[in-house]
Amino acid sequence: MSEASTDRADRPAEVTDPLLWGLSAAVADAHQPDDDRVCVSPSCVGAAWPCAAWEKAQEGLRAARAPRPVSAAADTPTEPGQNPSTGWSTDEAPAVRAEPLAVTAA
Repeated sequence: MSEASTDRADRPAEVTDPLLWGLSAAVADAHQPDDDRVCVSPSCVGAAWPCAAWEKAQEGLRAARAPRPVSAAADTPTEPGQNPSTGWSTDEAPAVRAEPLAVTAA
């Protein structure tokens, strides 16, 4: 397993979003200060620490520990045969396009 894996043994038990926590922890680990309090990440190119990426990683770590909000879809009644989490009929798939979408240059 690589060191960049999000399956970290040090993940706190109260984490409700393991993927967000793992990605945020990896960003925070990559954006540490050197002896002069400058971020060591090449993407920061000499930025003072704590850099913006490290600050955002801390927000991600906090958000990953927050209780998940109850979705409004769970409280909304659905029609018979409809999947409450997606709104799609449980016995039908979305229609397939007869022609591919055109790609235009911007």
